[in-house]
Amino acid sequence: MIRSMYSGISGLKNFQTKLDVIGNNIANVNTHGFKKGRTIFKDLYSQTVAGASEPGTTRGGVNPKQIGLGAQLATIDTIHSPGSTQFTGNTLDLAIEGDGLFIVGDPAGEKFYTRAGNFYLDAGTGGGDANLVDGDGRFVLDDSGTNKITIPLSATSLSVGQDGQVSYIDSAGLLTPAGVIGLAKFNNPGGLEKAGSNLYKESVNSGIATPGAPLGPDGHGAIKSGSLEMSNVDLSEEFTEMIVAQRGFQANTRIITTSDEILQELVNLKR
Repeated sequence: MIRSMYSGISGLKNFQTKLDVIGNNIANVNTHGFKKGRTIFKDLYSQTVAGASEPGTTRGGVNPKQIGLGAQLATIDTIHSPGSTQFTGNTLDLAIEGDGLFIVGDPAGEKFYTRAGNFYLDAGTGGGDANLVDGDGRFVLDDSGTNKITIPLSATSLSVGQDGQVSYIDSAGLLTPAGVIGLAKFNNPGGLEKAGSNLYKESVNSGIATPGAPLGPDGHGAIKSGSLEMSNVDLSEEFTEMIVAQRGFQANTRIITTSDEILQELVNLKR
């Protein structure tokens, strides 16, 4: 009876965590490049009342008798399924068709990875060439993963191909390449660590980033200019999971309430 109370408490904690993950998913339903989370549970452990016995010549085998002692959190997964593509018409809004991630950061410092492709041109350093950056000013790196992409201030037009090639029209009216936007792949993208601001960074279980060009032989993906990838959160699925979590929470509170009523009856046996 006391065991059931503590099992109910473990269930409450788990479903609260599930609701936290669902709430974060719903909050980011319109966040570009966001990848939803998923909560998985597993049983805690079981107390063995009697062990199993093997069958003999005079009596058959007996199964073990075990009482479960609750549940615990197994994993909180990041689901990297693609989101829908929204057309914007802005040349520097880029979506990825494939498994790759954009590489952003300081070429000499820490690198981050993202599926949010809302990029911009800055004013350049000291009046020099403009840099391709994300919304927080991090440099968008090329297919080597080490060099930033720059555009002369005199450029009159800009385009980005499916192969990631950034080109511009120079002052002489010639189409000039500026660099190839790099994409990174990981052996285990689910192992990437969320760093906030739509960014991911390597972890010890994600594998090392493999930079490359879009449409390359390693299958990094293709770039679609003028579009952005939306969140992969499905509201109907999240609301269904919310109902399941709410009912699970209520069921576990009922276990605790029932255990408390039984304790009260035991206390009141002697009056």
